[in-house]
Amino acid sequence: MANFLRLPLLENLDLEPFWSDEIDNALAMRHNLLFASIREQKCSIVTRDYLAMALNHLSRLDVKLPIIEVDIDSFERLKNKFLEIKTSSDFDSIATESGDDIIEVESDLLDFIRNSQDLLSNEESAPVVKLVNSLFFQAIKRGASDIHIETLEKKGEVRLRIDGALKKHLDIDKNITGLVISRIKVISNLDISEKRVPQDGRTQVTIAGKSLDIRVSVLPTYYGERVVMRMLMQSEHIPTLKSLGFPEDLTENLNRLLTHPHGMILVTGPTGSGKSTTLHACLQHIATPDKNIITVEDPVEYNAENVNQIQVNPKVGLTFAAGLRSILRQDPDIIMVGEIRDSETADIALRSALTGHLMLSTLHTNDATSALSRLMDMGIEEFLISSTLLGVLAQRLTRQLCPTCKAPTELPRVILDDLKLPEGHIYYKANGCKECDYTGYRGRRAVGELFIMDDDVKMMMKEGYNDHQIRVELKKRGMLTIADRLREMLIAGDTSYEEAIRIGIMED
Repeated sequence: MANFLRLPLLENLDLEPFWSDEIDNALAMRHNLLFASIREQKCSIVTRDYLAMALNHLSRLDVKLPIIEVDIDSFERLKNKFLEIKTSSDFDSIATESGDDIIEVESDLLDFIRNSQDLLSNEESAPVVKLVNSLFFQAIKRGASDIHIETLEKKGEVRLRIDGALKKHLDIDKNITGLVISRIKVISNLDISEKRVPQDGRTQVTIAGKSLDIRVSVLPTYYGERVVMRMLMQSEHIPTLKSLGFPEDLTENLNRLLTHPHGMILVTGPTGSGKSTTLHACLQHIATPDKNIITVEDPVEYNAENVNQIQVNPKVGLTFAAGLRSILRQDPDIIMVGEIRDSETADIALRSALTGHLMLSTLHTNDATSALSRLMDMGIEEFLISSTLLGVLAQRLTRQLCPTCKAPTELPRVILDDLKLPEGHIYYKANGCKECDYTGYRGRRAVGELFIMDDDVKMMMKEGYNDHQIRVELKKRGMLTIADRLREMLIAGDTSYEEAIRIGIMED
C-alpha cells in the first residue's frame, strides 16, 4: 500500500473520457476504474475512496497506462460522462436492432416491469432503454401529445395526454422511475447528476420507423423528479386547413384573409387549444418558393422544412421582440410570431404589418373580439389596430364522441332552454369501449369563430364601441360564435353535453 500513497494526485479537473473498444468499460466502471486523456496522454484514473478495488481490477487488464489519482468530485464528473457514453451506445445498438426491442402491448410491458430484475441494476442498462423505447412507441400508437412520468411517495406513475385529457398508463417501481428519468436525461443531453434544479432539453428518437422530436422538461418535486415530454411534429404531420375540422364557410373566409399581401391575422384561445397547429397549417397553405417565411417561436413545435424558424432563448437575450426586430432585417414576406406577450412585441408586430408584411401570431383571449381590448391594454393605438388587423380566429379543440359506443341520452328541459337547443331531438353521451380506450371519445375537432375587421367594425371602433358591444353587433349580423358551433356539434351527435360545457358553450 505504500506505493499507492505516492500516486500523482490531481484535483478540480473536468476530464474527457478515453473510451476504447478493447477495454470492457462497463466492467471497469463497476470496479471504479476509469480512463481519460490528460494533456494528450492516455491515463488510468482512480480515486482514494475506491483505490484497492480499482487497482485490483487494473492488474487483471492488459493495459499499460500511467495511473493518476483524482479527487472524488473530479472522479464523479468523469464517471457521469462514461455513463452517458455507455447509455448512448446501448441506445444506438438497440435502435438499429429489430422491433423485438419495443414492447408493443401494455400487458406485456407490465409483465416485463414486474419480472425484469435487471431493471433495478445499473450494471446493464438495456432493459431500461427497452422500457423507455416502449413508452415512446405506445405514446405514438395511442396518439398521445405528452408523456408524464411522476415520482410519487411509494411508486412512479406514467400518464399519457390523449385528446387533451391525461390518462393513467402504468405504475412502475420507484427505483425504476429514477433509472427511466436518468435515461431520458441522457438522450436529451441533460445533466444526470443534477437533481435539484429544473432542466429543459430536446431529443430526437426513431421508434418503429417514425422519427420524433421530443421536448423534455424535468422538474424536482418533493418525492423526486418528474418529467414531461411533449411530442413535437415533423413537417409531414402538419395538417391542412381543411383537415383541422373547421366548417367550410370559416375555412373559406380564413383562406381569403391569407391572400392579403400585408396585415395581421391573430389566433386566440387558451393553452392547448391548437393555436400553433392552426398557424403552421396557415403557413403551409401560403408557402411558395417565391416567399420568404420566417417564424420566431417558443418552442419550435413543428419542424417545417420550407420555413425559417427561430427558437426564443431569453438567457442570451433572444426574446420575441428581439427576434422580431432581427427578422425585419431579413427581407421577409410573411412573419409568424409564436405569441404576443408584451406591449413591445405587440407594437413591433403591428408596425411591421403596417409596413408591408403579412403577420401571423397568437394571443391568450377567450373570444375573437376580446383581442381588440387586449391589444389596447398593451398600449397599442386604436388607428394602428384598425389599419393593420385583418381578422381574429378564436378556437378550441373539442373531443368527438366515439362512433362505436356513443349512447343516446335525454337532456333535461332546463338545459335545452339554457342552451337554446331543440326539444324532441336525440342527443348522445360518452359511453366507453375498447375502440376508444374506454374514454367514450375518439379524436378532436377544432371549433372556432372568425371575426373579420371590415369597414363596419372600423366605424364602430371610431365611434367608441368596446369589444363586447362590437361582438353583440356582429352576432346580430350573423357571426357564428364558438357556442353556436358547439350547439351544431351537439345536435349532429358529434359531441356530448359534458364536453360542450367543458369547452365553453355557456360563455356566450
